[in-house]
Amino acid sequence: MKKKLKKKVVIAASIATLAVGGLCAGVDYLYNFAIARNTKSFMSSAEASGSRGKVQSFEQWEFLKEKPQYLTQTSFDDLQLKAVYLKNPQQNKNETKKLIILAHGYTSNAMLLEQYAKMYYKMGYDLLLPDARGHGMSQGDYIGFGWPDRRDLTRWIDQMVKRYQQKVDIALWGISMGAATVMMTAGQQLPSQVKCIIEDCGYDSTLNELKYQLKQMFHLPSFPVIPLASAYTQYKDGYNFYESSASRQLQNNKLPVLFIHGMEDKFVPTSMVYSVYNATKGPKELELFNNAGHAKSYQVDPTRYQRIVTRFLNRYLQ
Repeated sequence: MKKKLKKKVVIAASIATLAVGGLCAGVDYLYNFAIARNTKSFMSSAEASGSRGKVQSFEQWEFLKEKPQYLTQTSFDDLQLKAVYLKNPQQNKNETKKLIILAHGYTSNAMLLEQYAKMYYKMGYDLLLPDARGHGMSQGDYIGFGWPDRRDLTRWIDQMVKRYQQKVDIALWGISMGAATVMMTAGQQLPSQVKCIIEDCGYDSTLNELKYQLKQMFHLPSFPVIPLASAYTQYKDGYNFYESSASRQLQNNKLPVLFIHGMEDKFVPTSMVYSVYNATKGPKELELFNNAGHAKSYQVDPTRYQRIVTRFLNRYLQ
């Protein structure tokens, strides 16, 4: 009898050990798959920012009238972050300047925002294009999904306000993860120089986006891998999936927001745009693009895209 009991205990312990080992392996895989800074097989850096994939140095951007300037700041957790500043000579020297800060997508970088930078630059705006932590020229070995990035973006805003000696009006624009970043930033206490926000295909929360991708890519339920991966990310990187919410941040926002989303978006489902649209407390506009996949609204209809953002900026940034 004792031998049988001992055998059952050994079997149960072995099963428990295998289960725990399997969960640990799953959590580690998810972290490296989604959070760690590395090349992602499921989405290219160009796709994440709606780029056509043409990569070249900022100095080769033919539409620029002045040479790009490279700026640095130190994050709240001592990372060296980089950005490119593009001064536009079209602006009247005696007037309050107009600046747009552009936030790139997941695993992407500022250099891949060329088509958007060109559009805004030709409209007469100065531009700042930061590389998010864990991306491009910036330090960091993990992806923040917009949550720690909101604090980084706030620092860039403060740096720009100081640079212009407060005589600047600022709009924030972001795509994909960059869109989530600008929405999360909207819930922070921002200087009065920030006038409006444009978000293109951002997710409503990191938790919901990871749940969605776990189901889409692996056909797996979120429990228990997502809670465990969240706890691991908190331990390793200082943030968790449950606090990282654009919808919740927008409940504290009163700035005007333009929401843009593709109707055929399979990476950040179109349904998420209604969550963030309903959450914000300020003036808001929603524009949906038919036949547009993730971060493809501009590519599908650049004329309409430019018309929409021009109208919005003329209303709130002029």
